[in-house]
Amino acid sequence: MVRWMVPLAPEALHAWAPVFLGLAVTGIVYASIIAIKQTDLKRLIAYSSIAHVGLIAAGILVWNKTGVQGGMVQMLNHGINVVGLFFIVDMLERRLGSRSLLDMGGIAKSAPRFAALFMIVLLGSIAVPLTNGFVGEFLLLNGVWNYNNWLGAAAGLTVILGAVYMLRAYGLAMFGEPNRQTADFVDVSLREWVVLGTVAGLVILLGFFPQIIVNLTDSSVNRVLGSVQF
Repeated sequence: MVRWMVPLAPEALHAWAPVFLGLAVTGIVYASIIAIKQTDLKRLIAYSSIAHVGLIAAGILVWNKTGVQGGMVQMLNHGINVVGLFFIVDMLERRLGSRSLLDMGGIAKSAPRFAALFMIVLLGSIAVPLTNGFVGEFLLLNGVWNYNNWLGAAAGLTVILGAVYMLRAYGLAMFGEPNRQTADFVDVSLREWVVLGTVAGLVILLGFFPQIIVNLTDSSVNRVLGSVQF
């Protein structure tokens, strides 16, 4: 979108931006609602990713500096978070033979390190302040809000709905009474600790020092916006 679609057809974006933005915001809310209803953790994260990418698309489509820069930042941060979440699903499926939240529960009691790392990645995904997801989502929502207040308010539902489905999933998987399978859940191995610890470390590092990415993308964003003006 940034490098090819908008520069190739800027007049089309200018004319059809309200329609495209409406579709993007509808996708955010629709995918989030579907995610709330999921019991398959992998599908839940997949629909969560659709909602996050919809917000990134909306931020880019408004074509102001805040929105485009937010899109650039969030592309990286969402990539980090979703890799961590899918890795967590893989760990759960290999140990339990299931991705269903109905088959989980009480895992935090037998695997506290896994639960802690899962929580850090989850907080980044729902854009809690001082995590990597916060900066990108704040810029994106600010960019959409500056374009249209109503669209910005609707897009902002991603923060509320994201917290609902992610915290629900975490509560069902990690808390409650363990069953026969989860009672013997093995905590993270050294290899898993390295991978998941690296992801969790990036969530915290880029949350405390977002200027690492913002400064890196600033000149590119200015150049792209300067080359395509309405």
